[in-house]
Amino acid sequence: MTNPSNTTATGAASAGATGAGATTALRSSILPTYGRYDLTLVRGDGSRVWDDTGKCYLDCVAGIAVIGLGHCNPVVRAAAEAQLGKLWHVSNLYWTEPMLELARKLSDRFGGSGAQAFFCNSGAESIEAALKYARKATGKPGFVALEGSFHGRTFGALSVTGQPAKRAAFEPGVPGASFVPLNDTDALGQAVGPDTGCILLEPIQGEGGVNPVTQEFMEAAREIATARGALLILDEIQTGTGRTGSFFAWEQLGVRPDALTLAKGLANGLPIGALLVANDALRGFEPGDHASTFGGNPVAAAAACAVLDLIDDALLAHVSAVGERLSTGLRAIPQVSEVRGRGLLLAAEIDRPGNDAVIACMQRGLLLGTAGPTALRITPPLTLTADDADEAVRLLAEALA
Repeated sequence: MTNPSNTTATGAASAGATGAGATTALRSSILPTYGRYDLTLVRGDGSRVWDDTGKCYLDCVAGIAVIGLGHCNPVVRAAAEAQLGKLWHVSNLYWTEPMLELARKLSDRFGGSGAQAFFCNSGAESIEAALKYARKATGKPGFVALEGSFHGRTFGALSVTGQPAKRAAFEPGVPGASFVPLNDTDALGQAVGPDTGCILLEPIQGEGGVNPVTQEFMEAAREIATARGALLILDEIQTGTGRTGSFFAWEQLGVRPDALTLAKGLANGLPIGALLVANDALRGFEPGDHASTFGGNPVAAAAACAVLDLIDDALLAHVSAVGERLSTGLRAIPQVSEVRGRGLLLAAEIDRPGNDAVIACMQRGLLLGTAGPTALRITPPLTLTADDADEAVRLLAEALA
C-alpha cells in the first residue's frame, strides 16, 4: 500500500475502553518505517475487522492482498493449531511433512512437468532467491524488469524495482538491473542482451498501479527469454493463490514461466514465501547455494496446505464473478474514471488524491488502499460476498460524493 502522509496519534485510536490510550502511547517505540493511519485493529472475522474502540470496518485491503480466505478462517486456523501441537520448528537440516506436502501441492498446481519449491518467509525473500537462482542457472548477471514494478524492499528486490523514488535513498543497489516500459515489446527485445539472466515481470503490477501485462507482451517475453538463454520469472506474490480468478495469473495468459515467486495469500496471513522453479527449467541451486532458517516452517506450511485445499474451482469462479460485480459498481461511480485489474485485484482511478478518499472511506467503515496518487487499490478477501461488494461500492460512492 502506498504509505499515507504523516499521521498524528490522535483521534479515534486515542480513546476507548480497550486500552486505546495505552496503545497510542506505545507508538513511539516503533521505528518509523511506515506512515501508518491513525487506526489500531484488534480483531478480524471474515471480511470484517474491528478497531480498539469497537468500530467495525469492511476490509477491502485484507493485509494488502494477504487474507485471501478471510480473517481467522476456521479451516486454516485449525490446520495451524494442529501443527502447533506437533512440531514448531526444526530448521532445514531435516525434512518435515508439512513442507513436503506443500511442495507437492504447489507442483501439482504449476502443471506441466511440475516444479520444485524453495520456501522462505516473505515476498522480498522469494525475489532474492529468484535473482540468485537466475544468475547461478544462466551464468549471466543481468536482470530486465519493468518501469513501475515493485518487487520488495531488500537490496536485491529493491534493485529490480522500477520505481526510482523507492531506490534513491539506498543506491547504489545490486548492479545489472535495467528497466523497460510496461507492454513495450520492442523495448524489451532491445534490453535483453547476452548478459541477461532473467526477465522479471508481474502479470499485474500491484504497487505500481494495478496495471496488467498484455497477452502480446507476455508471449513476446517468453519468446525473447527462450531465444536468448534467459529465464522468464514471474512475480506472482500479489497475483497468485487465486487473487485474479485463477490460481496463478499466468494461467489466464497461457504463458508458463520458468520460475515464479509467491507469498502474501499463500498461508492466509502467516509469514511464508516460495520460489517455484519448473522441472524443465535450467538447473541452478545445489546444497549450500541458498538457505532460510525459518523457510518451510511446519506451522506456516500446514496453514498453506489448508489454503491450497480451499482454493478450488468454485472459489475461483466466485472471485471472477464478485470481481466483475465490484468492477461494474465502481465504474458507475461518477468520480471514478477508470477501473483496472482482474478478479479481486482492482484499482479505481478517481478525481482526487487517493489518500484523501481512503481516509473518508475509513470514517464510514470501509478500508481501502492506494496504488498511486489518484488510484485506490481494492484487494478484499477472496470470500467477499456480493452483498459486501455492493456495500463497498456504496460506501465509496458516499465518500466521493
